Amino acid sequence: MAARLLLIAAGGTGGHMFPAQALAEAMLAKGWRVKLSTDERGARYAGGFPAAVTVEKVSSATFARGGVTGRLMAPFRIAAGVVSAAAKMMSEKPAVVVGFGGYPTIPALTAAWILRRPRMIHEQNGVLGRVNRLFAPRVDRVACGTWPADLPRGVEGVPTGNPVRAAVLERAAAPYIPPGDYPMSLVVIGGSQGARILSDVVPAAVAALPEALRGNLRVAHQARAEDAERAASAYAAAGISAEIEPFFADIPRRLSEAQLVISRSGASSVADISVIGRPSVLIPYAAATGDHQSANARGLTEAGAAVLIPEKLLDAASLSAQMAAVLGNPAAAQRMAANALAQSRPDATERLVALVGDLAGEKQ
Repeated sequence: MAARLLLIAAGGTGGHMFPAQALAEAMLAKGWRVKLSTDERGARYAGGFPAAVTVEKVSSATFARGGVTGRLMAPFRIAAGVVSAAAKMMSEKPAVVVGFGGYPTIPALTAAWILRRPRMIHEQNGVLGRVNRLFAPRVDRVACGTWPADLPRGVEGVPTGNPVRAAVLERAAAPYIPPGDYPMSLVVIGGSQGARILSDVVPAAVAALPEALRGNLRVAHQARAEDAERAASAYAAAGISAEIEPFFADIPRRLSEAQLVISRSGASSVADISVIGRPSVLIPYAAATGDHQSANARGLTEAGAAVLIPEKLLDAASLSAQMAAVLGNPAAAQRMAANALAQSRPDATERLVALVGDLAGEKQ
């Protein structure tokens, strides 16, 4: 008898792909087959998925980008994707379909709804994205990575937490070395859409630190390719040792070795920071839909694990002051790390796996 098939649909950003990858890894370990449904852009972000996961590219589109022609063509591209997804679904009969958000999930979730396949969505953020909000009343379960979550009227959510990749779980609760008079690590991560302001402000904020702190600091800074040279020049001018890359493949290791993290508050970043347990300065992306990044940051900030700086108040002086307050106070930094860990949900993947099993009719 063939193994059961899980069809995962996810959009092309780390925020959607990382929890989808975590579920894929866990379901493969349980003996399931796993397919990933995404579009051309999403397929480029699927490199971290296990080789056993089949990547299926479908036609999809968004009404938010692409100019007048792109918007006019969007319904036809989505319809083509739905027809293709439905044809494959009738043949393959996935036991469960799980959507993780983003417009590339529309074809698979629509086909699952039409064909009445067991289906659910996982929303990483405290405010549902447009696609997940559309499908929330049309699925069997709504798993929530951030709780409480802003759900449509009449929809009940299941708080699961946000799954993290196996590489992050391997570093879960890694011992924290508080700041001191020795080499310290600062990790700077920002979503691709909102990273520019971090490249503009963080180097100047680091340069403004007292020499006793600045001289010990080593920086790992994720910056968009178009911002990297500017950020590198700023760090070099201040005599600061900095690695600058568009993407660090070993972020879990770098987080585990960090004394402080500066980050946007995307759901996956918040989950990684809390599972490993590190102090952070969180700067929510102001243009995020429904200000969901502020909602994502609430748990860590209210727990005393993170400092939140709204983007409109972000400048080098304010950021430098907050960095100095953490790096200059080892006891406070240690408490922040412990508080972050206390907010973590390292069993989030297991909770999602249980929901998939429940929808598939497995006995728990």
